[in-house]
Amino acid sequence: MKEILQLKQVGYRVGDNTILRDINLTLREGEFTLITGPSGCGKSTLLKIIASLISPTSGTLLFEGNDVERLSPEAYRQQVSYCTQTPVLFGDTVYDNLIFPWQIRNKRPEPEALLADLARFGLAPETLEKSITELSGGEKQRVSLIRNLQFLPKVLLLDEITSALDEENKHKVNDIIHHYAAEKNIAVLWVTHDRGEIRHADSVITLAANAGAMQESTHERA
Repeated sequence: MKEILQLKQVGYRVGDNTILRDINLTLREGEFTLITGPSGCGKSTLLKIIASLISPTSGTLLFEGNDVERLSPEAYRQQVSYCTQTPVLFGDTVYDNLIFPWQIRNKRPEPEALLADLARFGLAPETLEKSITELSGGEKQRVSLIRNLQFLPKVLLLDEITSALDEENKHKVNDIIHHYAAEKNIAVLWVTHDRGEIRHADSVITLAANAGAMQESTHERA
């Protein structure tokens, strides 16, 4: 499988506090990688570094062989999409959020595609015109994920995106993401505390509590 993204000896410090230390990681197209570890070990920080929202204090991040520091942040973030645990929705309605990826690409939204995506994630058609203030936590998570998938990235970063979902919708989202990885060749990196989600992963990475260092048994077959 083609290598899409590489982290080489990546570390992150805030003052005297070491959050991540010497992280080496390769993401390949079509590969589903899961990250686990105790709270505070740096999982979310690692995703933010890969998403280019913060810069590592040591090491190198490469995207398709190029140093991310030298790439256009806008172009990079269209290829490396980050979905947070607490979704940030904007505008007034779900429609406002789902058309945003179309607008920034100067493309006309396709209502049929938006409705099909809502249905795929178990949301009713009328959700499209629903106010974002009326959405439950689980609905917000799904709307945020659908927004990120309007135009498929090469790398999809997911941070505890099923934490507010019931078991049925957790399984639905897991199956959809697994499909995108396997059928669309997206590299998926998923942070979770839910060990039940491991069944979908090609490999599992465990970050240790000790400054986010990777344990020796870094990769396990799921």
